[in-house]
Amino acid sequence: MPIELSDEGLRAARMNSQLLMGPPAAGVVGAVRGAAAIQAQDLNASRLAVRARTSGLVLADMRRAIAEERSIVRTWAMRGTLHALPAADAGWMVGLLGPVFAAKTARRRAELGLDDDLCARAESVIPDVLSGGRALTRDELVDELLTAGVALPTTGQAPAHLVSYAAMRGLICRGPDRENGKPTYVLTREWVGTWESRDTDSALAKLARRYLWGHGPAGLADFTAWSGLPADMARRGWELVAKDTEEVGTPYGPMRAPREFAEALPAPPSPWQVRMVGAFDSYLLGYKDRGFAVPGRHAHTITPGGGIIHPAVLVNGRAVARWKWAADRRTVVVEPFGALAPELPQGIVAEVVDIGRFLGVETRLEITEPPRRRSGPAGSPTEAHTGAEGAPQPSGGAS
Repeated sequence: MPIELSDEGLRAARMNSQLLMGPPAAGVVGAVRGAAAIQAQDLNASRLAVRARTSGLVLADMRRAIAEERSIVRTWAMRGTLHALPAADAGWMVGLLGPVFAAKTARRRAELGLDDDLCARAESVIPDVLSGGRALTRDELVDELLTAGVALPTTGQAPAHLVSYAAMRGLICRGPDRENGKPTYVLTREWVGTWESRDTDSALAKLARRYLWGHGPAGLADFTAWSGLPADMARRGWELVAKDTEEVGTPYGPMRAPREFAEALPAPPSPWQVRMVGAFDSYLLGYKDRGFAVPGRHAHTITPGGGIIHPAVLVNGRAVARWKWAADRRTVVVEPFGALAPELPQGIVAEVVDIGRFLGVETRLEITEPPRRRSGPAGSPTEAHTGAEGAPQPSGGAS
């Protein structure tokens, strides 16, 4: 008889899988591997994803993992988008996913003047340009290719598509960022070393297993949406790990979870567990249907469309507010969907303090009043000043 989970139980189980509840991850690599991968198109959001899944780390730890230890690699993977991956997984993940998305984007490349012959010419030259540990920005790489006689279009989106294509082919990945924040590109095999190739079934099984262990309970539709794989490939991966999983009943239909996880499903947290996650966080990005976490009437606030997923304040795994940085990049503005329970502002303050600690900045919190329930002047915030010293207290008015 399958395990039956309520809405609350499903949220608790997924929070636990995502390392947002229970023991924190062991370091940066543990956080990234625990989420299977972290979307990295938004650099600041990827940093916040690591912060939310660890304890005691600071921004320098993540920079060190990327630029010095090289234990984290940023390259194009799931859905053909930029992700942070454990270096040990970069080879087989790109080997499986890269050809899928390189083929899907071929038409767009051709529209940009990047036909197959030109891309092949660039591929043959890039190893010489980047060999010996060189790390070049995209503009520098394009200039070097032009000098070598590769007649690339240099305007519009063509350079970006060429770089992502070369990464999907396993040739390059992102290297260290420059002091001005610009990313550089390096030869993947020089940066992370050699890796063992996997056959398609082995890679599909490993990807499905990594997804379920980091997101379960989940369904095949969730895995398909998260990975971006064609339906037949996703189904094959799902079937390959079926023997290691158990069926779990949920209000959204039957799902699967790792067998050992299903045997010890976590109890819902009590009374409150507050987590502030950044944009594109895996907890919201990793499922086809986000209704379990975001109330339907507020879905547009968190997911307005166009692939955007805004930062959210989660209470026991359910979004109760959106948050954003103010123009000063020090003030965290929390915009509740409705009136907050009296106990919640303290949890939000603690999270804002921890965000500031991780980033190495002094943060300030503003909690705006809920829409259509303003007890004071329009737009007046509830404020809490936070810093490294002491335990900040919210000033009056949050309820």
